[in-house]
Amino acid sequence: MKIIRVNSDTGNLPPTVATIGFFDGVHRGHQHLIRHVVEEARRSRMMSTVITFDRHPRQVLQSDYRPRLLTPLDGKLLLLSKTGCDQTAVLSFTREMAALSARDFMRYVLVDQLNVRKLIIGYDNRFGHNRREGFVDYVRYGREMGMEVLLDTAFAINGVRISSSMIRSLLKEGRVDMARRCLGYPYTLAGKVVGGYRNGRKLGFPTANVDVAETEQLIPEPGVYAVRVRLEHSVTQLPGMMNIGTRPTFDGHEQTLEVHIFDFEDNLYGQQVMVSFVQRIRSERRFDNLLQLTEQLKDDRVKAAELLELED
Repeated sequence: MKIIRVNSDTGNLPPTVATIGFFDGVHRGHQHLIRHVVEEARRSRMMSTVITFDRHPRQVLQSDYRPRLLTPLDGKLLLLSKTGCDQTAVLSFTREMAALSARDFMRYVLVDQLNVRKLIIGYDNRFGHNRREGFVDYVRYGREMGMEVLLDTAFAINGVRISSSMIRSLLKEGRVDMARRCLGYPYTLAGKVVGGYRNGRKLGFPTANVDVAETEQLIPEPGVYAVRVRLEHSVTQLPGMMNIGTRPTFDGHEQTLEVHIFDFEDNLYGQQVMVSFVQRIRSERRFDNLLQLTEQLKDDRVKAAELLELED
């Protein structure tokens, strides 16, 4: 898949069938839409293009907005590369772009810069200044400038339409197994291993403290999860369990993400790790003493190993 960083000099591109959106998570609903773009492009003998943005629009329009993303940009581009589309065009979202009407955006960006001849829009997608206009308007504007505009159907599971906001809600409730069904893959956090409190090692469960602060990714509901961990520069996924919470047994207050990889002793400090969530085991709670906590961790490990074995 070719990646195009769109700027004022972009042009002279071949005719394309495109869709546009933020595509956070590239979930099954997005995959459904992009599949139709690819199919239409093949029928029309044109390129297929996914048009997305380098940052969440609200980050530009609201200076204090801090997104809780399903996928950072690099992760999103990786997922898009697996959809079969020919190219992804990344727009740098600015206040100037946000001020464009839908008609001007279609003319100056979609037509003049990206040579879009057919635009397939997600069932709930709107663009242009304040998102004032809708599909009927896009069709009319497209007709004026030689672009066919089509509306895609929604993708649903058991009658429920899949959306990024719905998946975020599932993760906030700790329902990572349902989020996986909607995404089409396990929800995955990326972060660097930093120094921790070393309490797990004293209990016989050494953990890596994962710092995800800079990724702006959404952190699931506190609790203990069965996970798979991929280390930097490796394709192997290692079984483990992760605790998200404040370590109440140790009178902690700040949220930490500590992952215990089964039968693993190497030093991971400074490495980037990818933690994929399989299922939530239990909520975090305070124990009266370390012996109780250790016994609970043993039970957690057994349950996590069983869940991960079922997934193999």
